[in-house]
Amino acid sequence: MLIVDRISDGTAVIEDGERRFEVPEETLAKDVNEGDAVFLDNGVYRKDIETTEKRRKEILKLQNSLWE
Repeated sequence: MLIVDRISDGTAVIEDGERRFEVPEETLAKDVNEGDAVFLDNGVYRKDIETTEKRRKEILKLQNSLWE
């Protein structure tokens, strides 16, 4: 799974769990943001909507469990 770690100064840092690599920001689809899961499609990193939403829900669940 590829996750956008950060976007800064025209560069996006993407991680796959074991490694991090940099790509030019223009290789990201317009709707991709930090924290999104992405996949490579014809040289463009596109948002994996289903995986991104699943990750966000899991993170919120973990955060909420800290306050219980």
